[in-house]
Amino acid sequence: MRTLSPSIACCLFAILMVPAMALAEPPTRRPNVLVVLCDDIRWNALGCMGHPYLRTPHIDSLAESGMLFENSFCTTSLCSPSRASILSGLYAHAHGVTNNFTEYPDDMATFPRRLQSAGYETAYIGKYHMGEDNDQPRPGFDYFVTHKGQGKYFDTEFNFNGRQRRVVPGYYTTVVTDMVEDWISQRSGDKPWMVMLGHKAPHSFYFPEPKYEHVFDEIEVNYPHSAFKLQDKPKWIQQRLTTWHGIYGPLFEWRKEFPDTSAAGVLDFARMVRAYWGTILSVDDSMGRLIDLLRRRGELDNTVIVFMGDNGLLEGEHGMVDKRTMHEASIRIPLILRYPQLNNGQPRRIAEQVLTVDIAPTICELAGAAPLENIHGKSMVRLMNEGDPTWRTAWFYHYNYEKQFPYTPNVRGIRTDRWKLIRYPHGDGGPDRHMGELYDLKNDPKESHNLFTAPEQQERIARLTQRLQQLMKETGIAVDTMPLDEGIKGELPDKAIR
Repeated sequence: MRTLSPSIACCLFAILMVPAMALAEPPTRRPNVLVVLCDDIRWNALGCMGHPYLRTPHIDSLAESGMLFENSFCTTSLCSPSRASILSGLYAHAHGVTNNFTEYPDDMATFPRRLQSAGYETAYIGKYHMGEDNDQPRPGFDYFVTHKGQGKYFDTEFNFNGRQRRVVPGYYTTVVTDMVEDWISQRSGDKPWMVMLGHKAPHSFYFPEPKYEHVFDEIEVNYPHSAFKLQDKPKWIQQRLTTWHGIYGPLFEWRKEFPDTSAAGVLDFARMVRAYWGTILSVDDSMGRLIDLLRRRGELDNTVIVFMGDNGLLEGEHGMVDKRTMHEASIRIPLILRYPQLNNGQPRRIAEQVLTVDIAPTICELAGAAPLENIHGKSMVRLMNEGDPTWRTAWFYHYNYEKQFPYTPNVRGIRTDRWKLIRYPHGDGGPDRHMGELYDLKNDPKESHNLFTAPEQQERIARLTQRLQQLMKETGIAVDTMPLDEGIKGELPDKAIR
C-alpha cells in the first residue's frame, strides 16, 4: 500500500477539516452592557407595573421581552448610598457612602472596574451624585461626563472627561441621551462596551419637557388615604407633616404660587404629581431611542440592558413626600433586565425579592468578568435562568439619621416575603425609643394597619427582631451602631441640598 508524503497528508487533512470548521459554532462575543439609572422613580411609575395613567411603551417593551422584577428594593432609600450599593454590591455601612455628601472610595472595587479589567470600554454619562461638588472623572470609567450636584432640567453645565466644562443647552433627558448615542456610535465593535446613563428624572424639582407639560392636566390627583391615617403610627411621622418631607410642608417649590390654604395645598400636591409623571415620559422616549440605535447597529440582542431606579419615592403615603423611610413606596424600585441569552430567550416576571446589591454581581457574571469578593449581594443569573431555591426570603434595611435633613430618625428593619418590621432606635433614649411598625404585607400591602402594639403579634415581633439582628450581624453591623439622632425638626437648614 502506497503511503502519502507528510506534505500531501497535511494538505488532505486541512481540506477535510474545512467543512467541519464551517459547521462549528462561532465563538460567543461577550455582551455589551447598558445600565439606565433613574433618580427617585417609583416602582409603579411604568405602564408595565400597572400605572393607571403613565404610558411607557418603550420601557414596557423591555419587560415584555426580558425579566421584570416585581419585588425589587433598595437597601438604603437615599440617592448616594443606593448608587454606591449598585456599583459595589455592598450595604451602605460597608462602602461608607451613608449620605448624599460622601464620595465613593477610590480604592474600592466596583463592577465597572471589573469590566474594565476584563477588556470592556466603559463610560458614565449623566447624574453621578456621589460627592456633591465633584464633577471629575471617577475610577472604572474610560469616559466620564457628569456635573456638580443635582444638575438642572434645562441647560446643565457638564464636565466632559475632566477636560472641558460647559453648559449644554436643552432638556436634560434629551441631552444625556444624545451623549450616550454618540458614545455608542463611536464604538468599533472590536471590544465590548459598558455605559451607565444617569438620568436626573424624575428627581425634584419636577420640570417636564415642554411637550409633556400639560399631558396630565385633566387627571384628578388626590392625597392617598394613608396620608391621614396616622393614629397608629409612631409620633415622628406626625411631627414630619409640616417639614420639607411632609404633605403640610412647603411641598418643594410648588406652594410658592398659591395661598397657604389647605385647598391650595391639594392643588399644589396635584401639580407636583402631574409634573413628576411628565418627566418620566421623556425617560421613556430616551429608552426608545437607545433601543432603536442598538437595533440599527445589530447589537440589541447582544446587549444586557438594565433599567432601574436608585430608590423609591413617597407620593403622599403616610403623610410624606420624600424617601428615606422603610415604607413600601420608599424602598421599592423598578427593575427590568433584558438579555435574550437568559432563560432560553423567554421573558419572565420574577416574584422573588431582589436588591440593589444584586446588580453588580449579576453584571459581572453576565460579562464574564472577575466576581467581586466579600459582597452582600448575589448574582441573579441562576434566578433568571431556572429559578433559585436558595434565594433570600428576608433582608434588612437601614438608614442613618442626617443632620442636614432632620426629618427622619434612625431606621432599622426587616422585610420577609410577607412581614415587615420597622424599628426606630432613637439616640435620645426617650419613651419612643423602641416604637416601631409591623405590617402584614399579604393582607395589608398599603401598610394601613400598624400591628406593632397588638398583643397577639408580640411573639412574631420577637422572632423578627432576632432575625433582623442576625442578618445585620452577618453583614458586619450592629443594630444600634449609628449616629445619635436629634429628633424631628421643622426648619430646613440653610445649607441643606434637597
